[in-house]
Amino acid sequence: MPGGGLTVAGIDIENLAAEVREFLSTRRARITPEQAGLPVYGGGSRRVAGLRREEVALLAGMSVDYYVRLERGNLSGVSDSVLEALARALQFNEAERTYFYDLARAATPSGRRPTVTASRVRPTILRMLDSMANVPAYVRNARFDILAANELGRALYAPVFDSPLFAQRGPVNTARFLFLDPGGQDFWADWDKGADDSVAFLRAETGRAPHDKALTDLIGELTTRSDDFARRWARHDVKTHRTGTKNLHHPLVGDLALPYEAMDLPADPGLRLNFYTPEPDSREQEALALLASWAGTGTVVPSVSD
Repeated sequence: MPGGGLTVAGIDIENLAAEVREFLSTRRARITPEQAGLPVYGGGSRRVAGLRREEVALLAGMSVDYYVRLERGNLSGVSDSVLEALARALQFNEAERTYFYDLARAATPSGRRPTVTASRVRPTILRMLDSMANVPAYVRNARFDILAANELGRALYAPVFDSPLFAQRGPVNTARFLFLDPGGQDFWADWDKGADDSVAFLRAETGRAPHDKALTDLIGELTTRSDDFARRWARHDVKTHRTGTKNLHHPLVGDLALPYEAMDLPADPGLRLNFYTPEPDSREQEALALLASWAGTGTVVPSVSD
């Protein structure tokens, strides 16, 4: 886990402990005593930005020595009640709580089991994608590899599919495009948010699938080649999204604000169906209809400057 400890496909106890330590310390540093409902003494002068270890221990109902042991990375055998007490004390959101439990499971010998991720898209899913003719849709894994897309999905994500990054290697990967292709700055209308979210999603996935060598390799590549990625990776932020609005700047139809849904495919572990549903009678709907007509005829798509 580059920048956080886990640097190999399997579980390395030393590096896992470093990840737990940095995750807990960064979560502790972001919470002030006032936010935690604790009194502040000493005229407001403090040597730490966030909570002290003894304050976290107080909030979680445990001894300081025990909390120090946990923050040093020793989560092996820790009960769910202790994990939940810490999650409440450090005000974890749902994604952070899930990630923390994943780390604890990885630290327990009986919990170190490889996570299965489907590697191919089944024919029934491909047919479903093709049937969604008026909706851009694609299937990706948690590493942001796009494994299949319908015609309109490819047209919407044309800058990604056409990137020189993927001319001689695959699969198409939106995280690589975002951080390593200069076109990523143009395609994501709010690039900073897209970058923050992508890194936080990948961090969450390292907890779920710490044995995934392809994931580890991707993070190592992005950390080495992108300072923007490395800086965000060091924050240890964790996030998951199932719905929202994606702001894209398409080179042919301009700015698009597209509501999206992301649905896990239960029969295909690790795969997710993403699709975009524009508001009725909106400019986005008109723009997607135009893209669909161009893609459907196979004609040369005109440039916005033509």
